[in-house]
Amino acid sequence: MTDDKDVLRDVWFGRIPTCFTLYQDEITEREAEPYYLLLPRVSYLTLVTDKVKKHFQKALRQEDVSEIWFEYEGTPLKWHYPIGLLFDLLASSSALPWNITVHFKSFPEKDLLHCPSKDAVEAHFMSCMKEADALKHKSQVINEMQKKDHKQLWMGLQNDRFDQFWAINRKLMEYPPEENGFRYIPFRIYQKLGLSTLYYPGTMQTKVGLELRERDLPASERYLPAYASPVLGIKWPV
Repeated sequence: MTDDKDVLRDVWFGRIPTCFTLYQDEITEREAEPYYLLLPRVSYLTLVTDKVKKHFQKALRQEDVSEIWFEYEGTPLKWHYPIGLLFDLLASSSALPWNITVHFKSFPEKDLLHCPSKDAVEAHFMSCMKEADALKHKSQVINEMQKKDHKQLWMGLQNDRFDQFWAINRKLMEYPPEENGFRYIPFRIYQKLGLSTLYYPGTMQTKVGLELRERDLPASERYLPAYASPVLGIKWPV
């Protein structure tokens, strides 16, 4: 991992120039200026929500401010997807800055999960880490960590602190010296199908003849567990 530190740092500090614009029909008090940010690819939109909300609240009546949500060209942006993933799925071929529309009304219940607080994002993130460690280390590393280690991992991500995050995360990226590597490598595939996105957690294996059509999917994602071995190849479970 030491040899890769420069690469890890470059990935960590990847940024997407973004322009947030308040949805025109929600402006009630005065015109709202766009808000520009450099968004970390490895973070979540929910972690910048406070900054965006503070900027646009002055253009709204207080009674009109409810749960904030974002969309890009008509597609609601899922808060539990990393920012870099959202951009790559929806806007990678578009000119920069990435233009995101901000909403405070008409929450799309069928398309987005509610996010009551940053605690929900932290719980989702730690759940992903535990899933990955279960496959890589049979949960031994994450279970041996103290609560303060879990908190440091999350705070490093939330506050965009590379050294703070990797001081803990490196434990999850190492394997015993007597082994040649990980037996299972956890990863996820996000497949864009029209305006729907299918999400497969875990490690994966394929099934020949599996046909996926947009009309077969609900408005939200369908979650399919999957497992894989670098040796056995890929098979989707039913």
